Amino acid sequence: MSPSFPRPVHARNLIDGAWTDSAKSTESLNPATGAVLGTFADGGADEARAAIDAARRAFRAGDWARDRDLRATALFELADRMTERREELIELLSLENGKILPEATLEIDLTISKIRYYGALALTDSGRAAEVKPGLYSMTLRQPAGVAGVIAPWNSPMILSVRSFAPALAAGCTVAMKLPGQTGLTNGLLYEILRSTRSLPAGVVNTFTESGSAGARLLVADPGVDVISYTGSTGVGRSIMSDASRHLKGVSLELGGKTPMIVFDDADLDAAVPVLTAAITTFTGQFCMTGSRILVQRGIADELRTRLSAALESVRVGPGTDPASQMGPLIDKANAERVDRIVADAGAYASILVRGGVVTEGPLAAGAFYRPSLVETDDVQLPIVQQEVFGPVATFEVFDDEADAIARANATDYGLAASVWTRDVDRPLRVGRELEAGTVWANTWAVIVDQMEEGGFKQSGVGRLNGVRGLEEFQETKHIVHPAPRAA
Repeated sequence: MSPSFPRPVHARNLIDGAWTDSAKSTESLNPATGAVLGTFADGGADEARAAIDAARRAFRAGDWARDRDLRATALFELADRMTERREELIELLSLENGKILPEATLEIDLTISKIRYYGALALTDSGRAAEVKPGLYSMTLRQPAGVAGVIAPWNSPMILSVRSFAPALAAGCTVAMKLPGQTGLTNGLLYEILRSTRSLPAGVVNTFTESGSAGARLLVADPGVDVISYTGSTGVGRSIMSDASRHLKGVSLELGGKTPMIVFDDADLDAAVPVLTAAITTFTGQFCMTGSRILVQRGIADELRTRLSAALESVRVGPGTDPASQMGPLIDKANAERVDRIVADAGAYASILVRGGVVTEGPLAAGAFYRPSLVETDDVQLPIVQQEVFGPVATFEVFDDEADAIARANATDYGLAASVWTRDVDRPLRVGRELEAGTVWANTWAVIVDQMEEGGFKQSGVGRLNGVRGLEEFQETKHIVHPAPRAA
């Protein structure tokens, strides 16, 4: 499918309201075909330094930090500009990231709504005031933390970047942001939209694309950045937290996950099986909330094993821009081969129900295509249970009762999300209270709303995104004490 819009041949970075290039130019590839889509300015430490300095100047010199009307106006206009270029964003995201069109559409539409939510939240405030003693008045105020460093991943670059920088802007922060090289052209289109937002002052958002990590490391280590918001792997998250501690800067980290999908004997399998299949294959399993562990009660294990295996085997793999595709490619061939090795290794200690694997024949062989896999085991300590795969692979684990299900679900270091399937109206709350997870869904999966916080327990992160707490991650609380004047 050819793009229906004039795609940029070369995407540049946006710093202090102006286009900047980099010494290095890198090709962007279509993961479905391996074809070159264009090139992008591949930044690093120099771009990060310029972004930090511009954001610091804008924070100190302008009205942004104190003018909530300006912030709301800019965010609302940004949402309008993004809406105008919605179709371009969807198509380019599908081409460059590999998402099928419905998934790319979902990402862009959720991104626009999130910007509007934080535009509205910019106009709200909260605090306390009291006469704590006769004639002694005390109040708390929220104020922006300063410069926010944002580092977002390639698997959902639009919504995961906006999920961090929109609340940062609403709070009154300025932003220095690194976006990933795998989506360099999509990033460039976002930069165009930011630059076209006339009510957004120059220097308030400064953003560069980087295929390496030197620029991202500078954002974390530099004292000119006051707070870091990172979405990505747990290993990198630990390093960020350690490096940021040198300056005691705030960090918000949403990291890896191993989402258990817990299916009880009384579940409606007609409703569950399509969602379980989607939980494994959405975004080609490249999602921190991928339903990568199917926990099923013994009484229905045989039926669900058969039905889920058949569903996964029938998933139609193809280019993201093909309307007939049900699952697109992984981000690149190296990742397809990595996932395949994990499943091949699991064959030595587990039962392979659906082998799936890399597509090596036919027209799809040129791309990074991988058919979904399902692996059965009863040992929760095995690597495929404990480690995040980041691909369309799930384990199938049988449990006996609620206590067994809860113990198994909590057996990994991760705690981002979980799902409970049952017709018992009390069970989701009863089991959900015991699950070590930041989000628990009842008879559904991956329902996320702007107004409610999300984040991880254990090694799945610190802090929260979305909701009011998402904005507060970018604020400081100031206590002001004011004695009343003495009577004359």
